[in-house]
Amino acid sequence: MKILLVSPESKTWSSRKHIPLGLGYLAAVLEREGHQVQLWDTTVEQQPLGDLLGEERFELVGITSVTPLIHEAWDAARQAREQGAVTILGGPHPTLMPGESMEQPDVDIVVRGEAEETILDIVRGLEADPGELDASTGARRFRSKSWIEIAGLSFRNSGGDIVHNPPRKPPQDLDSLPFPAHHLYKIERYTNLQPLTDGLDPQARAYTIITSRGCPYQCIYCSKAVTGTAWRPRSPENVVEEWSKLVVDLKATEIGVTDDVMTLDIKRAKRICQLIIDEGLNTVPWVTVHGIRADNTDPELFQLMKSAGCKRVGFGVESGNQRVLDIMKKNQTIDDVRQAFRNARRAGLQTIGFFIFGLPGDNEESMEDTIKLALELDPDLANFMIAAPFPGTELYEMVLEEGELFSHDWRDFAIHDEKARFAIGELTAELVERKWHEAYRRFYLRPSRLLRKGLTPEFWRRLPTYVSDARRFFMSRSGSAS
Repeated sequence: MKILLVSPESKTWSSRKHIPLGLGYLAAVLEREGHQVQLWDTTVEQQPLGDLLGEERFELVGITSVTPLIHEAWDAARQAREQGAVTILGGPHPTLMPGESMEQPDVDIVVRGEAEETILDIVRGLEADPGELDASTGARRFRSKSWIEIAGLSFRNSGGDIVHNPPRKPPQDLDSLPFPAHHLYKIERYTNLQPLTDGLDPQARAYTIITSRGCPYQCIYCSKAVTGTAWRPRSPENVVEEWSKLVVDLKATEIGVTDDVMTLDIKRAKRICQLIIDEGLNTVPWVTVHGIRADNTDPELFQLMKSAGCKRVGFGVESGNQRVLDIMKKNQTIDDVRQAFRNARRAGLQTIGFFIFGLPGDNEESMEDTIKLALELDPDLANFMIAAPFPGTELYEMVLEEGELFSHDWRDFAIHDEKARFAIGELTAELVERKWHEAYRRFYLRPSRLLRKGLTPEFWRRLPTYVSDARRFFMSRSGSAS
């Protein structure tokens, strides 16, 4: 079967482009079964998706979507259906709200959860029953009773009713999965990961890798729609086998680890680092893209990470106020954070701090605590975000029950945005946005930091970018920098 896997283009602010790793896994399992697969990451493609669909006839088009991009995903499904393809939607948002996507007549199937096993069942099912289009609605219906047996699937039956099959248990043995189909990425079109080098390297070959799936923690703002709460690690040997492929075969210039909790098992994390060292793969720098938990670390881990080639480590600090941390169920203390930053610096690692403004329990004083902690920790980079109540999270339910959600348009749910999305308790949009702008000003416009950064070649290479971003980050809606 000829299959296209699509990642819609993000309209949200972002200076980095990362490979869609999940689609790479799906492509790999499909290729292993003998199917012809193409990846289409709209963010880096130069040709409109509609043109490709018109030139090449795909039998099946699979589209992944997070919440802010669901409208783009629906539009991609429409374009695919116009060319006669069967359409599948998957990813976090369709997993959480499958009925919403199934109400779109151009969406034939929704896959809920991890899709490596489900997509193979779908392909086999289509070979026996490709479905037929309803003359009045244009929606595809499937007659074969075998569709009801595919776990993790939502579809329309012969009567036109939307059916949500029972969920599929996620794969437990991640070592049994093939490595992502890296050969399908147009890797030369992706940028540095954060960046690691001084400025943007036009010759960057930036790959990502995931060493585990799932997260057992219960932070109220986090959606684990696809990978769930059960932590499933790959073996260190399997991880480093893929790592070797990235370094030796694919000539990676940098690697980003995208786990939610890479260091949940510290012994395993240390073993991965030691194997990287033993295999001589530590010449390529790497980062923890999504950060690691401060409480799942120790000095030896950071030393091994540094020796294994890690250049920068991120931490989900979130808040500088312990009361707010407890309300968000972070299960982490500010002292944990302080100690982790100290240990990382002593190992010679650069640091990133991730901070969130506007969570339940926040007020002017607690957000001031967050700014003060960011200044105290003084990471190499600070990423300040405004809380977004994604569907499927406890935060979303809290806002619906106790607060006011300003917009029900999913396009307004991007995390890299300067807009507050809800009010709850003492929080108002004006307060959250004001403190968010203030955090960027006070952190990045400190004379000591400007002097330190002004002495580096990177600062001058990136000066045009800094200038263009200045108004967005440092100026309030009124235009005042005060």
